[in-house]
Amino acid sequence: QVQLVESGGGLVQPGGSLRLSCEVSGIGFSYTAMGWYRQAPGKQREFVADIGSSGNTNYADSVKGRFTISRDNAKNTVYLQMNSLKPEDTAVYYCHDLRRDYWGQGTQVTVSS
Repeated sequence: QVQLVESGGGLVQPGGSLRLSCEVSGIGFSYTAMGWYRQAPGKQREFVADIGSSGNTNYADSVKGRFTISRDNAKNTVYLQMNSLKPEDTAVYYCHDLRRDYWGQGTQVTVSS
């Protein structure tokens, strides 16, 4: 059984930073592409970033230059470093196992003064 557990969300002021983590249980993490998505109130879930098994990355235009996705295969963990946060980044952030289509439970990020 594969489980994804996110952590690291919280309340931060505009311009601040947060780092989200997603720990994945089960085998096969090292050859699994992983992604981060987010869903703001009243909006559809949207793509934020993803990272392939070889480390290649993709980002939504809205977060390019501010967010960085990375992975540590020894820890079965994918990260999302978020800098220069804006109020419009407020959402529940979800980790996604792209290969097996599993989702985490989400972690709330609120950017507000």
